Amino acid sequence: MATSYDYAPLYRSSVGFDRIFNLLENAQRARAISDWPPYDIVKTGDDSYRISVAVAGFEQGDLDITFQSNLLIVTGKKQETATDGYLHRGIAGRPFEHRFELADHVRVNGADLKNGLLSIDLVREIPEALKPRKIDIQTDGVLVSSAEPARIEAQKAA
Repeated sequence: MATSYDYAPLYRSSVGFDRIFNLLENAQRARAISDWPPYDIVKTGDDSYRISVAVAGFEQGDLDITFQSNLLIVTGKKQETATDGYLHRGIAGRPFEHRFELADHVRVNGADLKNGLLSIDLVREIPEALKPRKIDIQTDGVLVSSAEPARIEAQKAA
């Protein structure tokens, strides 16, 4: 049983989070899609990640990785082979597509196919303009102080 959430109350009390709410809604819809082939997402460092997809039976030419505006799409389409002689066919070779929404400033660093695992390395690179920076405090060396506290002018009593 799928549970659907209503994000309308959050839209009323927040500004600029539209993309996050859209991601949450899309994630709910995407759960209906098959999770074949299985995959892992691992955090390999403070700002690095790895997605590993089990693609047994697929060759490099059968796989395609596309990255465009925060969306990583991994597709596989195996060339049809003759089914003659199979008594049992348990290794699935059906086409697949996995979509991964990536955060801002996350880019694909590389991909590798080894032992039936497609590994995609990701890295988050925050631009220098967005990184926290230290602000120097300037001092003139002259301390301005007054001996008398400031007064609010008012009419003097007669």
